[in-house]
Amino acid sequence: MKKSKLAAIGTSALLVTAFLAGCSSNNNVNTASPSGTASENASTSASDKPTSGEQVKLTFWRNSGNDAENSAYDQLVKAFNANNPDIKVEMSPIPYSDYDAKLRTSIAANNPPDIMAIDAPNMASYAQSGALQSLTNYFNVDGNLDDIPAGTIGAYTYKDNIYMAPLTESSIALFYNKKMFEAAGIPLPSKNPDEPMTWDQVREAAIKLTDAKKGIYGIDPAQGFGNAGATAYFKYPIIWQFGGEIMDKDGMTSKGYLDMPETKKAVQFFADLYNKDKVSSLEYPPDPFPTGKLAMTVDGSWSLSFLAEKFPNFKLGEDWDVAPLPKETKQAVANGSWSLAISSQSKNADAAWKFVNYVTGAEGSKLYSSVTKDIPVRYSVAEQFPELNEYPKNVFVIQNQKYGRSRPITPIFPQMSDAVNKMLEDVTIGKRNVDTAIADAIKKIDKAYADMPK
Repeated sequence: MKKSKLAAIGTSALLVTAFLAGCSSNNNVNTASPSGTASENASTSASDKPTSGEQVKLTFWRNSGNDAENSAYDQLVKAFNANNPDIKVEMSPIPYSDYDAKLRTSIAANNPPDIMAIDAPNMASYAQSGALQSLTNYFNVDGNLDDIPAGTIGAYTYKDNIYMAPLTESSIALFYNKKMFEAAGIPLPSKNPDEPMTWDQVREAAIKLTDAKKGIYGIDPAQGFGNAGATAYFKYPIIWQFGGEIMDKDGMTSKGYLDMPETKKAVQFFADLYNKDKVSSLEYPPDPFPTGKLAMTVDGSWSLSFLAEKFPNFKLGEDWDVAPLPKETKQAVANGSWSLAISSQSKNADAAWKFVNYVTGAEGSKLYSSVTKDIPVRYSVAEQFPELNEYPKNVFVIQNQKYGRSRPITPIFPQMSDAVNKMLEDVTIGKRNVDTAIADAIKKIDKAYADMPK
């Protein structure tokens, strides 16, 4: 997940409800068969099934990214087509703001692309509706699952079936002002990804570093209060780090999870940073961290290049450094990004998998990451980039590989995320009672699941 895309998540996620209402739910798993019978029972197809000897044409839709992402995909498609003359992939980059609506409309009209890019939190809604081909058998045959962290592949698994093939990851960590720490006599955090500060230690440091008269705050723990889909990436790890949970593993209810003592403790701790300790603010000036108005912030791997480019005098290693994401009782970081899926309506699923497996496999992943500088999902590929095995990028890589967790995998992700975000706002901004706010959130989440077309 990249910072430039965070704000758009909430908008696209709102379309999930309409999508589920407009499509009949299909709980029958579309299990891929590498023998060539993957979707023989599909009544319609995104591509006409070719006769023997004809070139297979595959349609591939993805959200249009930045220049580097677009260039990487152009190179991947060109290379694949050149090396597979019996298959032609026709790629259609679609503006980000229009992507989800156009994709869901094509599925409802029984005319989806063979291959599609989908953001991880939206996977379950597509799978629940029967829109996606299961990739489990394909992965078991030649997907090299051992090369992907179990926590990562879990983000693309719904009801025991893998539905998407991941390509890259991003991660978040604790960015801290090194000179402020030294001036206050606070020990510098460890750079070892396995040795994070505890949240209690962060809180104590933040109290010492806060100077209200100068407008300096100790910590921005979760990138403020933006749209629910985006802030979930930052706030849910705090709940997990305290030993709490958000939903059950099947993504059906939050009862018994969002109201568990550990979750309540995490929510209260988060709110206290703003209201009791007053080390966090609801509003900051532009770029508070590099301009000395914020001592610590939880931010993403994408901000390394942003800070280097926009604030060259604010130097990594001299003025600021990166430490692993704080923990309380356990380490945890959110994972899941844009990945590739195959339509359940495609009559050329085997050919589609050949392309998906090339793009997300070792060869394609290496090409993509060499162009975009994104963190590759696969162990074998990450090992080939020296900078990913050195500080500071190794902090993000190792955290994801060892402590990555998917945000709740549920077909009602947008409704769930809105409810949880509203609860956090009510407790923090509205200073509402934690028990009452959580109880209301659970009711909203359970109602959304009950109202979902079955």
